[in-house]
Amino acid sequence: MAFDGIVISNLVKELNAYMLNGRISKIAQPENDELLLTVKGSQGQVRLLLSASASLPLIYLTKQNKQSPMTAPNFCMLLRKHIANGRIISITQPDMERIINFEIEHLNDLGDLCKKTLVMELMGKHSNLIFCEEDGTIIDSIKHISGHVSTVREVLPGRPYFIPKTQEKISPLFADSKHFLEQVLSKPVSVTKAIYGSYNGVSPLIASEICHRASIDGEMPTQSLSGDEKLHLFRQFELFMEDIQGGNFFPNLVKKGKEPVEFSSVHLSQYEDYEEFPYDSISEALEDYYAQKNSYTRIRQRSFDLRRVVQTALERCRKKYDLQKKQLKDTEKREKYKVYGELINTYGYGLLEGAKELCAVNYYNNEPVKIPLDPTKTPAQNAQKYFDRYNKQKRTFEALSQLITDTKSEIQHLESISTALDIALSEADLSQIREELVQYGYIKKRGTGKKERDKSKPFHYLSSDGYHMYVGKNNFQNDELTFKFASGGDWWFHAKGIPGSHVVVKSQGEPLPDRVFEEAGRLAAYYSKSRGSDKVEIDYLERKNVKKPNGSKPGFVVYYTNYSLTIDSDISGLTLIE
Repeated sequence: MAFDGIVISNLVKELNAYMLNGRISKIAQPENDELLLTVKGSQGQVRLLLSASASLPLIYLTKQNKQSPMTAPNFCMLLRKHIANGRIISITQPDMERIINFEIEHLNDLGDLCKKTLVMELMGKHSNLIFCEEDGTIIDSIKHISGHVSTVREVLPGRPYFIPKTQEKISPLFADSKHFLEQVLSKPVSVTKAIYGSYNGVSPLIASEICHRASIDGEMPTQSLSGDEKLHLFRQFELFMEDIQGGNFFPNLVKKGKEPVEFSSVHLSQYEDYEEFPYDSISEALEDYYAQKNSYTRIRQRSFDLRRVVQTALERCRKKYDLQKKQLKDTEKREKYKVYGELINTYGYGLLEGAKELCAVNYYNNEPVKIPLDPTKTPAQNAQKYFDRYNKQKRTFEALSQLITDTKSEIQHLESISTALDIALSEADLSQIREELVQYGYIKKRGTGKKERDKSKPFHYLSSDGYHMYVGKNNFQNDELTFKFASGGDWWFHAKGIPGSHVVVKSQGEPLPDRVFEEAGRLAAYYSKSRGSDKVEIDYLERKNVKKPNGSKPGFVVYYTNYSLTIDSDISGLTLIE
């Protein structure tokens, strides 16, 4: 994600189309470092969001309104006093910097025509909104920067405004081959770093894209490039900048699955393995990106908290399972002790007093055996000692066998919840998973809030032949989908022997085409622990043959007759119905 000079240039073009010569009708300051301007332009009323947040500076046109505080902050009141009902006469970007200047014409208290400039600086933690006189004197800013904070530039009322030149960079729009070849590519750094370190507004993402278009590894040192490679790289750089100068922008989002990875104003060929979503407006692309990214960040954080609970429980269960298996192995000799007792009872009449062992033939396999004896005990007492040991280990074996079964079931249950966390896309999805963890004692119940189970619904896909396919997102949904939603004649799919979602295909009372079985199988593979595998074994059968044992955990089923298929987990060709 790069709010660089290229994106700013695209925004300036868009803002000029919608806001140039428009009048500022409303000025609000919803947050301490944020403005919301309402402008009536030639294409109707638009809202412009300007945020100088240190963590997330941004600017874009939006249709969303924000609630403002009851008492407007001082900076907002100052802007209302000077430029309310003012006309925006120019929107510019100086030298491809991450800066936008709004020149505004207004009438002062005496009725004279005056000009003011509102400067939006998008420079990470140094971002600011600065209001200036026509001669560049700062009237005020949304953030005051004194000399104690910055030795480079003070941003205070009465100080002159200027753009700090902390690095020797030039505009990429006016770069020539001599400068590019002799100065940029002579720096002892990687190719990408040489490019973005030399030109204003060029981010590492854009530098990497230019290298990719030139078929050059951007991580290579500049010294490793041949003369022809340098010329070819400059030509790609030149063509790229010609498009920017000509306003040939292509607003888009790049996503990996459902997760947004990057936004850009140009086509990013380096992300050819990801999906690209074009937009008509860079503002729409930015608004969608930040909304989706914020949602994914929030979901990932909440998912992380739940996943930590599940992983802790899984580690504990796996340790317990390994210990129980080890203890069970110690009971494997129990039958030997039973035989020892029987042989002592059979042959012990001939033992001398104080004997330390009995040599006999095991009549079960006709092999000789030596049985250790306690010389202080009688043969009958020695026999009883072995019978007691046998009975104790038999009881331990029976108890451990049940415990191992229960522990294995708990591990499978937790693994299914872990898989559900991988699938979860919304707060409602996580709410259902949390409810399940509370129900089984992994999380303490808090409060008596409303349940959100009815707000999360299974995934709904449409097959190529028009059949409806449904995928459970978690164990509660799997149970409801299989035993309440599906009919007996519908088809049921699940990845064999691994945690995964229940997939139901509504058969509409007719035989399914082969392609539907393949597509449903891919869904079962994708929404399982084997997502990404080329070969996943899938069990499928009619729903009426799927049973749920009494008292079993959510999502757990049994079946005894089924068909199987092996398929990949690629669902890119399937249609998801929102």
